[in-house]
Amino acid sequence: MDASPWTLHEGDSLAWLATLPTGHADALVTDPPYSSGGQFRSDRATGSTIKYAQSSYSGASLPDFSGDNRDGHGFALWATLWLSEAHRVVRPGGVVCLFTDWRQLPTMTDVLQAGGWVWRGINVWAKPAHRARPQQGRFRNQAEFIVWGSHGRMPSGGAVHPGLHEGVAPVGEGRSHPTEKPLTVMRDLVRIVPPGGLVLDPFAGSGTTGLAALLEGRRFAGCEITPHYAALARQRLATAAGDTLPATAGQGLLELPDAV
Repeated sequence: MDASPWTLHEGDSLAWLATLPTGHADALVTDPPYSSGGQFRSDRATGSTIKYAQSSYSGASLPDFSGDNRDGHGFALWATLWLSEAHRVVRPGGVVCLFTDWRQLPTMTDVLQAGGWVWRGINVWAKPAHRARPQQGRFRNQAEFIVWGSHGRMPSGGAVHPGLHEGVAPVGEGRSHPTEKPLTVMRDLVRIVPPGGLVLDPFAGSGTTGLAALLEGRRFAGCEITPHYAALARQRLATAAGDTLPATAGQGLLELPDAV
C-alpha cells in the first residue's frame, strides 16, 4: 500500500517544526493567527470567533482558536522563531506564502526577512465590495494579503502565477473555521509548488491548505494546536485522499510524507 500523501500533527507548531528534517519540504504556505484586531488592546484580546464574525454567516458555534491575542512585539518575536525553523525545513529554492491583513502587513514583511527568507512580493486577495465591512467616509478594507518569498535563489522557468485573486468571496455559511480561506485562492497558491512537492502548514486550522495541496497533486504536512480543528482537518484530508482515518489519529503523526 502506498503511503498517505498527508500528515497532520496536533500540538504546538514550533515544537513540531523542530522535529522535522532539514530541507525536506518544498514550501511553507500558511495562514497564521494575525493577532490583529482593532486600535486597542481590548480589541486584540477579544475571542477569535467574535473578532472575525461576519453578519453574512453564522459562526457563533465555532470554537475559538489560540494564539491570536499577542501584542505587536510579542507577535514579531514569535513569528520570527517559527519562520526561522520553517526556513530550515524548506529546501533551498523553496517558497513561503504568509496570509496577513493590512494592520500586520508591515510586521509580516519584516519577520519574513528576519526568519532568513528572501522577500519577493505581495499577493492580494481582493474580496467583493459587498462582502467588506463598510465604514462611512472611509475606504473599504476589502483585501487580505499574502506576503511571499523564497529560501534563497529560486530556479528559473515555469508557469506564471497570479498575483491578484479578485472578486473571490470569503467562505460564508458552512465555514468550518472562523478565518477559513477560500479553497480557490489556496489552490492558486499551492500551484507554485512542483507536482508531488510537499507543502508545509504549521497553522493548519480546518485543513484548507492541505485540501488544496491534495487536490492539486501535492503532498501536505500540517500542525494544528486546537483539538477540534485538528480532528476536523484530519477528517477533511482523509476524505480528500481516500484514506481510512486510523483510530489512533491525533497521537504523534510527526512523520512527513515520503519524498517522490
